[in-house]
Amino acid sequence: MIKLGFLSVILGELSFEEVIEFAAKNGLSCVEIPCWPAGKAERKYAGVSHIDVAGITANKAGEINRILKKKNVMISGLGYYPNPLDPDESKAQFYIDHLKKVISAAAMLGVPVVNTFIGRDQNKNTGDNFAKFKDVWPEIVRLAEKNKVKIAIENCPMYFTGDEWPGGKNLANTPAMWRRMFEAIPSKNFGLNFDPSHFVWQFMDPAKAIREFKDRIFHIHLKDAKILRDKLDEVGILAEPLQFHTPKLPGLGDVDWGGFFSALTDAGYDGCAVIEVEDRAFEGPLDKRKASILQSRNFLRQFIAG
Repeated sequence: MIKLGFLSVILGELSFEEVIEFAAKNGLSCVEIPCWPAGKAERKYAGVSHIDVAGITANKAGEINRILKKKNVMISGLGYYPNPLDPDESKAQFYIDHLKKVISAAAMLGVPVVNTFIGRDQNKNTGDNFAKFKDVWPEIVRLAEKNKVKIAIENCPMYFTGDEWPGGKNLANTPAMWRRMFEAIPSKNFGLNFDPSHFVWQFMDPAKAIREFKDRIFHIHLKDAKILRDKLDEVGILAEPLQFHTPKLPGLGDVDWGGFFSALTDAGYDGCAVIEVEDRAFEGPLDKRKASILQSRNFLRQFIAG
């Protein structure tokens, strides 16, 4: 049975205990916990850390797991979404080092999945970036294997605005690229954090991808996206993507949720699916952001019982 939860970035000012309490109180089975390093966020929806992986100890891990057991809530995955292929080698190494800490913390906590990005040098072509991927990522995946943790790569292109032009900051954004990645690194610990919203604005079919890559889907993000047709008619598909689409809560955009869950259940997926709130209409006070999670939960209950 698929387990419904949420990504706790949207409740960034709450403590870990408060996040888990909110999930338990509102009938949500799991939470994806962000684990960014301390310091100023580099972009929106980043920088939140509900578990400090740099300072985690066996005692702290035990305390976290006692809270989870008491509230009957599980951690769906630890989340950290940097750019490990950043052209600035010092930045890239910092991101890789922290990602390794997240993997080690997941093993200590008994969390099965770490969610992240492949990364990309936005100013280089796909071939050059793929060559760098083959240099950087085998070591990270071997660490995950050693720790019995799965790496789930989100399919977000990380190309939305002018500062990410022209190539975006995440190579793993299409089924064509996934085939190449999984051929280069065939590890069973290397797979996907699947988000259907990114298929919408790339004009691709998520159900088709689910059928092909069902054995590689380790985690699900539940986010919608709305194509702004009037804007698209003005700027075309070569514009910066946020000029012609916007993130929405599940049910308020163009994802075919019936088709999505039909494909997902046919594929036998029984892991975690977490609500990711990036809908600009629901930003603002904490109560409004909490309400956005509950509105999404209510919509998704027609597809997920757990």
